[in-house]
Amino acid sequence: MSDSTAVTVVEDQRVLTLTLNRPDKLNSFNEDMHYALRAGLERARDDANIGAVLLTGAGRGFCAGQDLGNRDPRAGGPAPDLGVTLETLYNPTLRLMKSMEKPIVCAVNGVAAGAGANIALACDIVLAAKSAKFIQAFSKIGLVPDAGGSWSLTHLLGEARAKALALTAEPLAAETAADWGMIWKAVDDDKLMDEATALARKLANGPTLGLGLTKKLIQAASTNGFDAQIDLERDFQREAGKSEDYAEGVTAFLEKRAPEFRGK
Repeated sequence: MSDSTAVTVVEDQRVLTLTLNRPDKLNSFNEDMHYALRAGLERARDDANIGAVLLTGAGRGFCAGQDLGNRDPRAGGPAPDLGVTLETLYNPTLRLMKSMEKPIVCAVNGVAAGAGANIALACDIVLAAKSAKFIQAFSKIGLVPDAGGSWSLTHLLGEARAKALALTAEPLAAETAADWGMIWKAVDDDKLMDEATALARKLANGPTLGLGLTKKLIQAASTNGFDAQIDLERDFQREAGKSEDYAEGVTAFLEKRAPEFRGK
């Protein structure tokens, strides 16, 4: 586990809260933050006592994307290989987020721009403060959407809206993002963290084996045909039906009490 302060890590009630913590830079990514975030996600993946992750940002913004401070072309030298940055820093983290069999809740507390917006969209459930905005800022500096943005925008919004947001780099208000189905909901600024924390705790203390299978199932629907998808439902339901959580859930229902799930 990284001891970096670029991401603060708090474990409470089976939720691991990861806070991007470079507020003076609007939590833009440098190498330290990349590795600290990945280390936090790996801890959540590997620790059976953690049932869910809550990702947010410190200060007035969620994340402004990649820190461009050390990429000034006026300094001279060869052009940077941004493909290496993606392959070694962003893409392993994104693959980890998608493959993790635990829910990731994102609380977007302010502007989410560039890769910062797309890291948020890679989470499983996204809540945003009503004052927050999502900006596909890449076209402003001659780049293409990355950090999974071209995939997420197209799958969530369709080609027309994805192209418009990516080509114009116009800010998208949180309430519009919710209306369009890009995020789960927009929340009053002063209620964001309370609502996001309550949601993460609910998921963390739920039937996490089934929740993990549900996450995998819905992600697979993006590429599966109907026949392949209902076969996968069959396979995952067989696995879930053999779990202790299923037995507990049915027993609790019949006994008219709250279930006590164990994620097994």
